[in-house]
Amino acid sequence: MKLCDKFYINGAWVTPEHGEMMDIINPANEQIIGQLKLGTAKDVDLATQAAKDAFPAWSSTSKEERLGYLDRIIALYKERMEEMAQAISLEMGAPMSMARGSQAPIGLTHFQTTRKALEDFIFEENQGITHVVKEAIGVCGFITPWNWPMNQIACKVAPAIACGCTMVLKPSELAPLSAQLFAQIVHDAGLPPGVFNMVQGDGPNVGSALSSHQDIELVSLTGSTRAGVAVSKNAADTIKRVTLELGGKSANIIMEDADIEQVVAAGVKDCFSNTGQSCNAPTRMLVPAKYHDKAVAAAKAVAQQTMVGDPNNSDTNLGPLSNKNQFTKVNNMIQQAVEQGTELVTGGSGRPEGLDHGYYVKPTIFANVTNDMMLAREEVFGPVLAIMPYDNEEQAIEIANDTLYGLAGYIQGKDMNQARHIARSIRAGTIYINDPEFDPYAPFGGYKQSGNGREWGHFAFDDFLEIKGIVGY
Repeated sequence: MKLCDKFYINGAWVTPEHGEMMDIINPANEQIIGQLKLGTAKDVDLATQAAKDAFPAWSSTSKEERLGYLDRIIALYKERMEEMAQAISLEMGAPMSMARGSQAPIGLTHFQTTRKALEDFIFEENQGITHVVKEAIGVCGFITPWNWPMNQIACKVAPAIACGCTMVLKPSELAPLSAQLFAQIVHDAGLPPGVFNMVQGDGPNVGSALSSHQDIELVSLTGSTRAGVAVSKNAADTIKRVTLELGGKSANIIMEDADIEQVVAAGVKDCFSNTGQSCNAPTRMLVPAKYHDKAVAAAKAVAQQTMVGDPNNSDTNLGPLSNKNQFTKVNNMIQQAVEQGTELVTGGSGRPEGLDHGYYVKPTIFANVTNDMMLAREEVFGPVLAIMPYDNEEQAIEIANDTLYGLAGYIQGKDMNQARHIARSIRAGTIYINDPEFDPYAPFGGYKQSGNGREWGHFAFDDFLEIKGIVGY
């Protein structure tokens, strides 16, 4: 049994006086694997005070000092990579191949790219008679999710360290094991007391206390649009900076000159990756109407060949959804789509055959979806793909942009001039052309109700800095 009953505050593991205990559930078998202590507003006060006290000295450190701390975190993270992968798989159900291949390593990647960005970043420069200084914003509050736990912790904590900020982290109460290990890595790296603090807990208590705290200058949330609204309202009274990375309903536009079977197969796999639990997943596949049936057949074949099962099995492609609430929500949305007359190609509600326990769902494909249907408008956050026919390029762009979200967009085709034109026309924060390699230096964030602010590389630094102009310097 795993016991997470201590918080990391002011450079030490401390036992909170109050707070309820919560079971930690393995989503692969629904078994209790540990217990988590849930924090309170008092714990947030203690952690925030520690961060506030540490800020003057930490914000005055040199770039070279902060590079040294990042180097130590990077080295220790590498040493504990396997342990991190095991923790992530156990708490949120990622197949071990994915936990080892991307879930755990991506945290390291963000620290490495942040280190490179810091090395080249200019914090002070003259502009005529004015000296422009970029200074750390202050104490930051971070609220991170369960679907990519180390990705989101790292791409907030790393730039905060680089910019000279101090911080309080509230990781998801559904992914506490990886967060606890990460806090130990930071502690072992020797970061000064109070620079990094962590309070475990839920949104209504710890999250609300963080986002409304008068001594926190920036709150950064990755989560649902609903949570983003709540955090923004909580933060309004103290006029703090708010950055949000929220939901998505990203379109994957397949152009007429694309190799239909090849790009459809890749698109289905991208949609299903991480059991569909990625905010930038390409969940709306837009195909030329004349190729719709061909695309549906290709997608069906991939879905039916996708292996769902125990994360520890080497042949597993999809593990379970990460928690019971998500399992219920995804199944309800699939059933609702069927009841509304949406054309079900394969999959559907309920567990896959042979899986009686665990939060497993069937890889599901719907066809002939139109943008007025629920399935095209709402984020499912599961392995559910909507295939949508279009008549011409203008209609494809119109469909892609007809959404409350704007996190990502995908384009597949051979005519690069056309692909670039479509990319410029889509109202979303990141566009991927022809399934490119992962680029951790690219800006990541959303338009519209997908949030505001940007993460990754030097683009993340802007949110953690205030700009001071000293005129006549």
